[in-house]
Amino acid sequence: MARYDFATHRLHVPADLAPEAVVPLEPGALNYLLNVLRMDEGARLLVFNGRDGEWEATVRKPTRKTAVLALQRQTRLQEPAGRIRYAFAPLKSARLDYLVQKAVEMGAARLTPVLTQRTQLHRLKDERLQANIIEAAEQCGILALPVLEPEIRLDRFLATLPPDEILVFCDEDAEIANPVVALRQKQPMAGITVLVGPEGGFTEDERARALAHPGLLRLSLGPRILRADTAAVAVLTLVQSVYGDWTGASVKEM
Repeated sequence: MARYDFATHRLHVPADLAPEAVVPLEPGALNYLLNVLRMDEGARLLVFNGRDGEWEATVRKPTRKTAVLALQRQTRLQEPAGRIRYAFAPLKSARLDYLVQKAVEMGAARLTPVLTQRTQLHRLKDERLQANIIEAAEQCGILALPVLEPEIRLDRFLATLPPDEILVFCDEDAEIANPVVALRQKQPMAGITVLVGPEGGFTEDERARALAHPGLLRLSLGPRILRADTAAVAVLTLVQSVYGDWTGASVKEM
């Protein structure tokens, strides 16, 4: 039997989930189930909240315009969060949406917007970013929602980064070498932070600050200069293949 049920609609709900619980629906979710999916009494779906695993639920309609979810059984236990943080310079509109969605799909446990001198966007809409996180989790069978951390200036971010945390620094000036070999040469003792800069790259001062981190791991992404949103997928693939849950090892956060 497949691990995930992709044939059934999944919905994120903020409420606690427990046996025989009745879960109220927020207006947006209510409209989605009744008017978009046109679910009727007894319709089946899967729900999760990022804390209590995944549950099978059925739609109950007290009235024509209202509905609640009746929990039936737990289908999957809650998964632990991973240990990879993705720190990124925000991009504009649709490309930022894509970047956040792909980082969630790739298993990032924390998302940290860092403001650089060449950052294209300085006023982030947290609600939009959170909606992208939830949508990606709903579509990809993810149970542990990544934490969206407050935006922070790059200098402050680097200054507060623990010295024993690996900083995977995507550096176009790094020697082009096998990135998997480079990652395997440094074993993480604490967390893992992946840092990708803005379009136009880091300034020399910013590069110098990043290169001074004790846990630095400079990584080349090949002979081509990748766009920032493409680099997100490329580097998270590499990191997951060496340090993350692609290895089959425990993903419990350190």
